[in-house]
Amino acid sequence: MSSRRNNVRGPTSALTDFLKEQNITPTTVATRVATQNQPVARSGTSAQASQPLDDTEEAEPLRRSRRRNRVTAGKGYDSEDLDESEAPAAKKKRTSTTTKAKEKKKAKKDDDSDDQDDPYTALSRMRANIRPANGSIESCAECEKDFSVSQYTIAAVNGPGFLCHSCAKKLGNDPFKKPSAPRKRTQAGDKRSIVHFEERRFPTLVSICINILSKHIDDVEAFGDIGALNMEAISKAISKKRSLDSDNVHLFYGAENTSITLYDVTKLSPTALITLGHLNPNLTTLRLDFCGLISDEVINSWCSSLPNLAHLQLLGPFLVRAPAWIAFFKSHPQIQSFLITQSPRFNLECLETLISTSSKTLTRLGLREVGLLSDDFLGPIGLLSGQLTYLDISEPSQSCSNEAVNKLLRAVGSTITDINLSGHIELTDDVFQHGILPNTTTLSHLTLSNLPLLTDKGVALAFSQWSNPPLTEIDLARNPALSTLSLTELLNHSGEALHSLNLNGWKDVDAAALANIATQAKSLRKIDLGWCRQVDDFIVKSILESCQNWLTEVKVWGCNKVEGKWVTSGTKTKAKILGIERAHTVL
Repeated sequence: MSSRRNNVRGPTSALTDFLKEQNITPTTVATRVATQNQPVARSGTSAQASQPLDDTEEAEPLRRSRRRNRVTAGKGYDSEDLDESEAPAAKKKRTSTTTKAKEKKKAKKDDDSDDQDDPYTALSRMRANIRPANGSIESCAECEKDFSVSQYTIAAVNGPGFLCHSCAKKLGNDPFKKPSAPRKRTQAGDKRSIVHFEERRFPTLVSICINILSKHIDDVEAFGDIGALNMEAISKAISKKRSLDSDNVHLFYGAENTSITLYDVTKLSPTALITLGHLNPNLTTLRLDFCGLISDEVINSWCSSLPNLAHLQLLGPFLVRAPAWIAFFKSHPQIQSFLITQSPRFNLECLETLISTSSKTLTRLGLREVGLLSDDFLGPIGLLSGQLTYLDISEPSQSCSNEAVNKLLRAVGSTITDINLSGHIELTDDVFQHGILPNTTTLSHLTLSNLPLLTDKGVALAFSQWSNPPLTEIDLARNPALSTLSLTELLNHSGEALHSLNLNGWKDVDAAALANIATQAKSLRKIDLGWCRQVDDFIVKSILESCQNWLTEVKVWGCNKVEGKWVTSGTKTKAKILGIERAHTVL
């Protein structure tokens, strides 16, 4: 506070100057509020007054007394007056400049005293709209008549005070009107909602019947005999709702059955799965999805109850141990197709037993997501040379090496028509150049997804030199390094025969190469162009028009340029178009 002791003051704000000019001080505001709360005017002289109040002034109305109280406050107020008082500064010799400044300040105060009869008397915003207590008497700000304050009293629009009920109605403010209910805010829809394009057609009579059966599946006994052709469709419909259980599964049972496919047996207990074998003794083909409750006891019972079983496909037999698999293979030497997915306890001994007992009959082998799969598994598989047509060893816990895979392809490649090596992240272009290219001559289905070490030049070179007939299904998804060169050579080699093409994740392929799909692959049934950034409405439209006789499904997930504008041009299609992020219109 040394600056104040030396009578030196810094610059003041615009608000401080305004308050000073209007003679507004904390003292005047407090006095106004205190006077409003006490209707009777105080007698005597204020402790801070510079001029005494005479008897005449005490008799004046309340508003006049409030004004007088404000005038009595100190004239030289600024924002620093809020600080605590300090000891007066030591007297110093005043210069002529200081004397002149003081005289100017005094003259300014004299000029301001002319406006003391009408000072600013407004309350702060917080105080202005505080309604008096209910039952108190107030004067109307409009007609100046006294009225009783109630909960319906409203404040005056222009200036301080409150309005009586009559004046409030005249001004268009009905105090008795109930407030309107707050308007509920509608939730905004997702701007990036995914829209599927699908032509709406009337359902067939068969599909209507299947839906009715799936809704009333618990009334199995009332259905009677159902044709075998519709059994699989009914199974799919029931599996979507996950309503298949031990009570209604008997709909699919019969001693004459040779094939059963159940797409969701999550609710079937081990006892129900054992019963399946006893009630369908003539089964030769069995497929069970989501069969996590299959145990060793179930497999052991099938050893005797399903003697003719030759084709077995299971999804998720987690609980089956190696001894149960070995016993099953020994009791079924005629296995032709064995496909399992997610079986962590299937080991090398199980595979060796399967191949030794079914070496003359086994043609289809699938070990997908088998945790113990390694290079050691590929040696026994190579013993199936000359007879193996289908091989799926995808998504292992540990990738096999280039050398082991090439050796396997040299043994079985001549008869392989469908191969899946997805998820072996250590495989490189060497598998294409020295494994697939020279050893496969009858291949029709190729799946090599999620092989990050494949290169664009390597794959393009392999397709350009490959003597294998054109492929019908190619899946090279999730290989980010593949691009324009690979697609160009792929279409040159297999474009005319392609039925299914998956290019999901080819983010760098250019628009010109994508446009060639419509001209070189006119027999497509399904195509996945997800995350191919250059795909737009023109490319999709050209594919729809060139493949309209066969195309059933197009996936464009992650293709931000696709909006579906081909609909407005009159292009019609029966294909499902999945993954459009910005829809122009919906069929």
